[in-house]
Amino acid sequence: MPRTLRPGQRSELYVADVTTGEHRLVYTSADVLFEAPNWLPDGTLIVNGNGLLFRVADGLEEIELGGVPAINNDHVVAPDGRTVYVSAGDGHIYAVPIGGGPGRRVTNDRGPGFHHYLHGVSPDGTTLAYIGLEWVGERRITNVWTIPAAGGADVQVTDDEFADDGSEYGPDGDWIYFNSERAGQAQLFRIRVADRHVEQLTDDERVNWFPHPAPDGSCIVYVSFPPGTEGHPADIDDVRLRLLTRDGEIRELTSLFGGQGTMNVPSWSPDSSSFAYVTYPL
Repeated sequence: MPRTLRPGQRSELYVADVTTGEHRLVYTSADVLFEAPNWLPDGTLIVNGNGLLFRVADGLEEIELGGVPAINNDHVVAPDGRTVYVSAGDGHIYAVPIGGGPGRRVTNDRGPGFHHYLHGVSPDGTTLAYIGLEWVGERRITNVWTIPAAGGADVQVTDDEFADDGSEYGPDGDWIYFNSERAGQAQLFRIRVADRHVEQLTDDERVNWFPHPAPDGSCIVYVSFPPGTEGHPADIDDVRLRLLTRDGEIRELTSLFGGQGTMNVPSWSPDSSSFAYVTYPL
């Protein structure tokens, strides 16, 4: 079931300018719990809420999903802006034309216990990166996978029992960035597509999730949870947004009440000047 707001809670959409440090409130709602902002190439923001997808204008303008089942907060815009790829409640990924038209299922049947959670699209628009979740007995296994955006054979990129999530292509398409518990609690990593070489990007006391590389490759923005946090829960205090620069410096950007839904998917503006996020104050 889609998440809903608690009594007295609001959804607040912000845009942060990484040069000036300004955090600008763009839209707020006490009715719809919206999540996971993306940008269209023209600068329009889109979010999900109540199983639907919306443009953010004067209000929330529904984007027709073309018969696709109710969606969650894993959605990614194609580089040309014509298509948005969404993860639906049936566990599959669909392609939805922004301008209207029927949705198309991209993913294959890998058994009733397998779910596809979309996080990235390659810079050339040809390949999607997703997290494949499956149950092996009572063990919950998540790995990084890819699949052609047009449909086709899946490729398993990681093959281990560590909790992996947030798989997103870098701007050159050579690396997939993700968070993983392979070093203990969740930290940020990247894996080279060509040879599966893995590099660790963060190593600190906090629980770090969802690395989002800027389109120009200058930095990575990510969500950082308090030490000891399990998973990426909703509605907790001291969730921080951090910036990891190319030279390894970590900058604190803001602290907020939120977590799940705050910044699950690629959320940079096309010119790399800003990113969008959601808070859920009570």
